[in-house]
Amino acid sequence: MVYDLIIVGGGPAGITAGIYAARQKLNTLLITKSFGGQVARKAVAIENYPGFEEISGMELIQKFEKHLRKYKIEIERDSITKIKKIGKNFFVWTKSKNQFQARAVIIASGADPRPLEVPGEKKFIGRGVSYCSICDGPLFSNKTVAVIGGGNAGFETAIFLSKFVKKIYILEYASKVRADETNQERVKKTRKTEVITSAALKQIKGKEFVDSIVYQNRKTGKNI
Repeated sequence: MVYDLIIVGGGPAGITAGIYAARQKLNTLLITKSFGGQVARKAVAIENYPGFEEISGMELIQKFEKHLRKYKIEIERDSITKIKKIGKNFFVWTKSKNQFQARAVIIASGADPRPLEVPGEKKFIGRGVSYCSICDGPLFSNKTVAVIGGGNAGFETAIFLSKFVKKIYILEYASKVRADETNQERVKKTRKTEVITSAALKQIKGKEFVDSIVYQNRKTGKNI
């Protein structure tokens, strides 16, 4: 079978593309490992999506998926290994060794966490280094943690972690944080978060598990 369209990704962009395609009566296949993408991993409630004063990322994605499934669209739970255009059609191969053809492909695969590429990071993944606070937050109960990044994602992570941990340090590379004022106010209210700007993470240290980090004060050049 040659589909009119294959959509890669089950986050908000992929789901929206699927709804539009189905409404246009296109023979569509959506391929995704799971629904949700980064929205499902949001550590705090979403308050800036029109129509919902407050809603969790997972609940919002469930509503998206329910909307999508109202339409006639095929869904394949798999991940993509290769896409190649041969002649007029696109060929898509999946991890399960399935092959699909379509006249067009929309790639809405989202983004993965960006590694910091500092010594100790890879060594301690799953042993103190985490890229998903909502997944691993409870594991850090009553511990001191560092959140790298002073944007909204970093501040929302700190807000979520404040339910479990003893102390939080937010390290921001720039001279000032980029998080919304609302998130900054919420972090202040936790009374257990310290924000450090002009801080460049240099090393993650420990034996079996992370026990400390080294960062550089970018103003003085000193490692702390």
